[in-house]
Amino acid sequence: MNFEKILYELKDKIAYIGFGFNSSKKMNVLDKLTLTELREVFEIIKKEVEGKKITGVILHSLTPGCFLAGVDINLISSLQSEAEILRTVEEGHTIFNMIEDLKIPKVACIDGVCMGGGLELALTCDKILVSESDNTVLALPEVKLGLLPGLGGTYRLPRRIGIPNALDLILTGSNVRAKKAKRMGLADEVYAKEKLLEMAKSQLFSSAKKLKRSEVLEKMIMKQLVVRKFIFKKARESVLEKTKGFYQAPLKILSVMEAGSSCNRKTGLAKEAAGFTQLALSEQSKNLRHIFFLVEGTKKYKAEPVQDRVKKIKKGAVLGAGTMGGGIAWLLADNYMSPLLKDVNKEALELGLSQASSVFSKSVKKKHMTEEEFQRKQRSISPTLDYSCFKSVDLVIEAVVEKIDLKKAVFKELENYVREDAIITSNTSSISIEKMCEGLKRPERFLGLHFFNPVNMMPLVEIITHSKVSEEVVKQMHAWALAVKKTPIIVNDGPGFLVNRILTPFLSETVWLLEEGCSVEQLDRAILSFGMPMGPGRLLDEVGFDVAVHVSEVIYGQLGERCKFSDLLHNIVQAGFLGKKNHKGFYYYNEQGKQLGINEELKKLCPNKSCKIAEEDIQKRLILPMINEATYALQDKIAEHASTIDIGVIFGLGFPPFRGGLLKYADNVGLNKILADLKELEVKVSSNRFKPSQYLQDMVAHNKNFYN
Repeated sequence: MNFEKILYELKDKIAYIGFGFNSSKKMNVLDKLTLTELREVFEIIKKEVEGKKITGVILHSLTPGCFLAGVDINLISSLQSEAEILRTVEEGHTIFNMIEDLKIPKVACIDGVCMGGGLELALTCDKILVSESDNTVLALPEVKLGLLPGLGGTYRLPRRIGIPNALDLILTGSNVRAKKAKRMGLADEVYAKEKLLEMAKSQLFSSAKKLKRSEVLEKMIMKQLVVRKFIFKKARESVLEKTKGFYQAPLKILSVMEAGSSCNRKTGLAKEAAGFTQLALSEQSKNLRHIFFLVEGTKKYKAEPVQDRVKKIKKGAVLGAGTMGGGIAWLLADNYMSPLLKDVNKEALELGLSQASSVFSKSVKKKHMTEEEFQRKQRSISPTLDYSCFKSVDLVIEAVVEKIDLKKAVFKELENYVREDAIITSNTSSISIEKMCEGLKRPERFLGLHFFNPVNMMPLVEIITHSKVSEEVVKQMHAWALAVKKTPIIVNDGPGFLVNRILTPFLSETVWLLEEGCSVEQLDRAILSFGMPMGPGRLLDEVGFDVAVHVSEVIYGQLGERCKFSDLLHNIVQAGFLGKKNHKGFYYYNEQGKQLGINEELKKLCPNKSCKIAEEDIQKRLILPMINEATYALQDKIAEHASTIDIGVIFGLGFPPFRGGLLKYADNVGLNKILADLKELEVKVSSNRFKPSQYLQDMVAHNKNFYN
């Protein structure tokens, strides 16, 4: 019997339920139709079981590499009222309870992605079999959307793998691969994907494994109220330490799971439904779901999905083996691109290789890769002092010193050694891409590819275009960025490109506030209270004062007074304080880069006067110039849409995701209020630094928002 989304087959009294029927999509989701069909299928099965015509059920997928990627986020976003959300969740519970309550064995066969509602469905089965494929990942990632698992996950998962493991998975939303899933008891067996269905049939009627003595003891201990209270107390302390109390979902998850740990299914699921409904209606969850859709949008090129026909980039090369070059070489090696790493001396090459090696070593330490994989990937990086092997390269990423004449000379030499179809890119953070390509024979195959430091941790990459670049090359680099698991934004050339341009007034205003007598601790506290991952003082230490001076001079030279820094920044550099790189910035740092106490020596360079300014006013002074500069970037066509800016500031600057992005935050505050506050600061503080853009003024005049 065929449905639109589900293939239902009956073979030898075994019901096979196949997801992804009649679909060309790469991911299966539990949308409204699939859930409806799932209920109809199991109503049929329930009747057939009563007549003893069905003796077992096997759930599987017809889509390679995906079991179920969870509930369709569009379905959640379409639910507007409390009653509508609650009713939908309760309907889901009814379906899943019906599956769980069938008096016949049920097996879920998982190959590939199994997320959210997909895993919750699998938890209703007696056994879960997973494939050994590298693509097989299990997770309950709802917390990342400001939600909690709403189809029984908070109730069933702790009963399958224990409260501590369940808390870890649900509170972090982290992925679990096949072998780990079996170790923790989430999966019963791991097989080759080709054998999953065959083994499911043989496993269907085999008896459940007996619990080990240690597992029996653990279950007995977990039944003790005092033990459960201790576990949840410690988990709550950990959540508050990590989130600073900004995020609602983890705390609600703890509340629901603690209550559910000592009650029956009906009560536990009722608490889950109420918790899910409350979170789904929150502004925070709406903001996080907004970001989810923005990220999904980055996976398309000009609103169209990336096509497989885009030429594959198989081998890469890095010019410049410093810290950044070594990080990029690691990225290429980690993605099987066997990179060449070129510099002018062996000492520089050793530094670059060491940088890549340190990142791989951390992965081994965290058990994300084996020692053998580390050695294989590290050895795939080929250090070189010349261009003799560059004919084999598809992509070159330049990461030499930030001097335009040097970069131009490097590119002029490079062109003699690469194929005509090789793409050449620059990892510059501030130099004009348009100017850099002036001397190239084939500027159409050149563009900017700006990574953020450290490359292994920062997900963003800016793809910077110019007037002569080929659209096919831009499309290729967009597809490549996605392939190496980066979040790409495509921006036009301009001073500071996008992210550094928006960051500049934030850092500039930080130094002006120091001039007025604010302490760096005062500024850092205010911005941490806003939700940023680090304060502006700590951020300047990370960037490096010398780098900040260089970038600020480039941007000030082109954008003028609104991006001007106080002379205090130059004085700090002249006094020998460079930030974390020489262990002396606003804070001291040890050799391992750990922040120590405040730097009293640097403090003496700042004006010795009291600055009585409210925390909220500090936040306005630092955040409003970023919003204003973002509107200037839209006005200058650096970015085509607010979504590009919000992705950039979230993944490049760490703007708090729960606020939805810089311009989503502006919408939520109200553009009328943003404009009024800017005008007030324009009068009271600086007519240059706070002058609202014409773009923003026009938006307010026409009653527009960034996101309609």
